[in-house]
Amino acid sequence: ALAALCYHFGRYLLIASSRPGTQPANLQGIWNNNMNPPWDAKYTTNINTEMNYWPVETGNLSELAEPLITMVKELTDQGSQVAREHYGARGWVFHQNTDIWRVAAPMDGPTWGTFTVGGAWLVTHLWEHFLFTRDTGFLTDIYPVMKGCVEFFMDFLVEHPNGRWLVTNPSNSPENPPKGPGYKYFYDEVTGMYYFTTIVAGSTIDMQILKDLFLDFKAAADILHKDVEFTTQVTTARSRLVPSQVGRDGMLQEWTEDYGQLEEKHRHFSHLYGLYPGNVISLRNTPELVEPVKKVLEQRGDGGTGFSRGWKMALWARLNDGDRANSIFKGYIREQCYPSLFAKCVTPLQVDGSLGVTAGITEMLIQSQEGIIELLPALPEEWKEGRFEGVCARGGFELDMQWKEKRMTRLVLLSKAGMPCRVNAQGIKDVLNRGTSVVFTVMADNTVVFETTAGESYVVEFDQ
Repeated sequence: ALAALCYHFGRYLLIASSRPGTQPANLQGIWNNNMNPPWDAKYTTNINTEMNYWPVETGNLSELAEPLITMVKELTDQGSQVAREHYGARGWVFHQNTDIWRVAAPMDGPTWGTFTVGGAWLVTHLWEHFLFTRDTGFLTDIYPVMKGCVEFFMDFLVEHPNGRWLVTNPSNSPENPPKGPGYKYFYDEVTGMYYFTTIVAGSTIDMQILKDLFLDFKAAADILHKDVEFTTQVTTARSRLVPSQVGRDGMLQEWTEDYGQLEEKHRHFSHLYGLYPGNVISLRNTPELVEPVKKVLEQRGDGGTGFSRGWKMALWARLNDGDRANSIFKGYIREQCYPSLFAKCVTPLQVDGSLGVTAGITEMLIQSQEGIIELLPALPEEWKEGRFEGVCARGGFELDMQWKEKRMTRLVLLSKAGMPCRVNAQGIKDVLNRGTSVVFTVMADNTVVFETTAGESYVVEFDQ
């Protein structure tokens, strides 16, 4: 019941702080009460702003993504100027922080300011909105934003010295400093403090975000029948992005070079973006990377800030370990959550952790990132019985689901876009539409596929 309450609290936060026509939810949502707020109550886009919107589509709040979508469109104005004047590149770029004036240039010193993929990460949210709605009118509207982002990186990428790979340069892995030769403290005149530099070439998160961005762009271009020649160039460039690498310690590398980590318990999981929220690493498609990813998670531990624990819940859920995700959730409640359910980040509240927990709970119960609706992929032992109503999946589906003794007992699926539906769950016996059986195909992996009509509901029956 406490997990359900936290889930609904996250939905409440978005409903209250991200209405269409308003500003997006920032670090404190609308709950900042200081004239000089922590981190200026900005939009920090090396994790925080993105995490605020992780549950917006699955949580059946798709219309509340409008403020974020509008902000991304507006960022292309100054972003185009920065791309041209700062980098001599086409398109637009945005870094790790912006505000109501939509500033796009690097800021806050080189340790943070060299994060050039903040805009690219936000663009993946635009594509996700399309995947959940299948609204081609929306896709047509945001296609120039996607293309401009891709154009920038096609100009920005440079060859790695090995001649095979393409890398971003400069780059960093938020906000963890590498432990390697030449990395030392520097004095930041902006803050008046000493920091350890994080600047590298081709950080793992950069490569993973760009792999998603380039693939999403090609899919969008194919749907809209645009830019055939350019998408061929983009696909070629994607094939040259640095592949996922395993370091000498057996962990997924955080950087192109096999550096050690200065902060082994760091709160960010930047190089695991590809597992969640990205779609570069998975149990199904990259099994060879599962153990290296788990070693990273084990090393970083289950503690940390509110946003860190929300992210860990979703990461373990993507690895189908619901008990570990549930254990982290309990630790979050005990140690990193105010009685009001707002998440802590050191001492001030931040809404990202509360929203990240909502997203993590969703990933434990339903996933759809690989074209298959996975039911109860990471169900904890303690959640043997329950129901989840109104949750959304990619492809334009809304689901009411029930389970008992950890097995699905009922599923009602509303098709909003008329897309084919592919479901993975034990014991599917029949699919009904208006009381009549629907033809379905059982695939080699035991998933079930059937055609749908927009606006129609389908009842999936299970063996009892």
